[in-house]
Formats: sequence, C-alpha cells, structure tokens
Amino acid sequence: QVQLVESGGGLVQPGGSLRLSCAASGSIFNINRMGWYRQAPGKQRELVATITSGGNTNYADSVKARFTISGDNAKKTVSLQMNSLQPEDTAVYYCNANLWVVGANRLSGYWGQGTQVTVSS
Repeated sequence: QVQLVESGGGLVQPGGSLRLSCAASGSIFNINRMGWYRQAPGKQRELVATITSGGNTNYADSVKARFTISGDNAKKTVSLQMNSLQPEDTAVYYCNANLWVVGANRLSGYWGQGTQVTVSS
C-alpha cells in the first residue's frame, strides 16, 4: 500500500559527504513525519533525524552540526545531507514515514529497505 524507496548510500572516505534520499508512494492521504534511522552491525536501530510536515526537525546528538534533514511535502520526499562523515557513521540507513493512509483513521509507520553507508579509508 505504501512504499519507501531510498537512494544515495555508498562508500566514502572519512571527512567526506553523502546525500540520502527517500521517496514515499502509494495510498497516502497525508504525511505527519519522515525521518532517518540507522543500524550498525551488532547494535540497535537508532534515530538519526526526523522532520515533521511543519518543518520541525530533531537530530541525534551524534550528528548535530554535521547532518541536515530536509523534506518536500508535495513530493513526499525526505533527504539527509551528511557531511564530515566518520567511520562510526557506518551503518544501514533506513527511511521512516509516519503517515495517514487513504481511508484510515490513525497514523501508521512504514520503513524503507535500507541503504548501506560505509565510511572507510
């Protein structure tokens, strides 16, 4: 019913930059919030950044001042600009959307398939 498709992962050297993008499609009535989470090997999935439909943002302390999240409500997309990447940023990054499906009366959460980000020299 709802799909999230991510793009933009890859291999980058320490200090480099990457930009992740995610597009939502399907029977979407309205989006409440979109964001990015990540999961490193052997660790739990953690919040990276979120943005509401009103433009309010939230960041993990570890990425503040290095990562910037942006969204386009009309296009149903969210992007994450990642600068000054470090090896500890290596993880699978997942797009998340909190939204109303057409005909539903409650919010539902959806996940993308994940995109690998590897920071290594």
